[in-house]
Amino acid sequence: MKPVLDTEKEYGLVLEGGGAKGAYQIGAWKALKEAGIRIKGIAGTSVGALNGALICMGDLEKAESLWENISYSQIMSVDDKVMEDIFKQKKISRDALKDMMDYISAGGVDITPLKELIAECVDEEKIQNSPMDLYIHTFSIDEMRDLNVDLKGIEPELIKDFLLASSYIFPIFKSEKLHGKTYIDGGAINNVPIDTLIEKEYKDILVVRIFGIGREKKVKIPEDTTIYTIAPTVSLGSILDFNPKRSKIHLKRGYFDTMRVIYGLAGKIYYIDEQEKECYYLRQLTELSQDIYVYLADVYKLEVQESRAVRNLTEIILPVIAEEMKLSKEWSYRELYLSILEATAKICRIQKYKIYTLQELQDRVREKLPSLEGEELPAFVQIISKEKLL
Repeated sequence: MKPVLDTEKEYGLVLEGGGAKGAYQIGAWKALKEAGIRIKGIAGTSVGALNGALICMGDLEKAESLWENISYSQIMSVDDKVMEDIFKQKKISRDALKDMMDYISAGGVDITPLKELIAECVDEEKIQNSPMDLYIHTFSIDEMRDLNVDLKGIEPELIKDFLLASSYIFPIFKSEKLHGKTYIDGGAINNVPIDTLIEKEYKDILVVRIFGIGREKKVKIPEDTTIYTIAPTVSLGSILDFNPKRSKIHLKRGYFDTMRVIYGLAGKIYYIDEQEKECYYLRQLTELSQDIYVYLADVYKLEVQESRAVRNLTEIILPVIAEEMKLSKEWSYRELYLSILEATAKICRIQKYKIYTLQELQDRVREKLPSLEGEELPAFVQIISKEKLL
């Protein structure tokens, strides 16, 4: 595969705040690193600031290991089992509930474990010697203003303090003074700090969205600046669900969603390497066996007229299926066919996290479809089977 992103350029990277969803950003970094995409500088808020520090340090293996083995008790002074039960919506004990209420009444959950994790994982020297710039956001309570901190331009002994300052999720985390001042999570003012890199005159900016809780500042994008957005198509869950199993899934999603952007892959559910023209997809949608056409005509209550088969398909049946797929009114045959193929692949439980050529995904689906005979299937599945009526 050939990247559609220019590997000769240097890019800015924006990392949104979003707590436990942050594993997605490290998966994104892995894909960018493998593809040889050069990162000149990073702007991050909250977990985006922490991940930005890990990226500046350049140790992908360490960053992946951290997220693969993350736990609630590594971030907050809580019981892992109790937190797991909460997120699984299981009933918790009265004592555990009382402890949670005590945390709240005491001003929030103690995050000494997060402080210790930052102390253990962050290497100030590597950050300051990194070829990448690193800007992080926090909010100063004492000054009542947003701070955009250049971590390479401050005293090394303050780096860990400001990384922690950017991550104080207010009012959940218990706030405490750092070097004599009080801060809260930068997401309160600027959770997606695109403006930082624009002000630094970056012209090509990759934004990794995780849709955390916070304010998304309105930013005017200059005409000579290009924004590339990497984003999940499904919810990444709670900002506090620091579960290693979920984090491993986030890592994988971030990797493949970024591969989609780097290589221009098609698909919303799957990752499809395809270069076919519109006429190819029209043929896939209309060149069907007589049995399948008769079946579709019956489902959509049309008279079976062989001479009108193509017109019935293009003018009546396919537009109805496009509505079923919830496509826009300007849908194309390519968009419709790929939507049908992906929906059918999902029904067939085809592995999602893999890059397929169009032919490979078609073959995998057609191999699997016979095993579904006898089940009640949507009519559009017959279009993918093409020759054989299920």
